[in-house]
Amino acid sequence: MELLFFSEDCKFNVEDSQRYQNWIEITSKEENVEPEAINIIFCSDNHILKINNEYLQHDYFTDIITFDYSEEQEATKYISGDLFISIDTVRSNADAYSVSFREELDRVVVHGILHLIGYKDKTVIEQKQMREKEDYYLSKREVK
Repeated sequence: MELLFFSEDCKFNVEDSQRYQNWIEITSKEENVEPEAINIIFCSDNHILKINNEYLQHDYFTDIITFDYSEEQEATKYISGDLFISIDTVRSNADAYSVSFREELDRVVVHGILHLIGYKDKTVIEQKQMREKEDYYLSKREVK
C-alpha cells in the first residue's frame, strides 16, 4: 500500500504516518479489500469549499471529500483515492463534539476509508451503519 500525506494550502504534518498505514491495512483486511494508493490531503475550509463547488456542485463547508479511484479486478477490490480533509473543520468539530483534535481527525480519516471501501452515508440507515463502522474501526487503531 502506498499512503501519502500532503498539505494544499495549510501547514499540517502527520507525525505518525506509520500508525495510519497500519490502521488502514487492518481496516482493509477486515473489509476484504486491498489498499493500493491512498493520498490524504490536508487543506483549509476555503480550499475544501472550492473543491466542493467545482467538483460536486455543493456550496457548503465539509470536513472531508473523498475521490474514489477504486476498482475491482477478478475477485479482489482494490481501494484507491484522494481524501481531502479540512483541518479547520476538524478542529471546530472536535470542539463542538468535545473530543480531541486527534480523535476527530481519526474519525474523518476512517470515514474516508470506509467511503473508498464502498460505504455510503446519504440515508439515515447508511449514516447509522457508517457511524457504527467508524466506532468499530476507531477501536482497532493504535493510540499513542
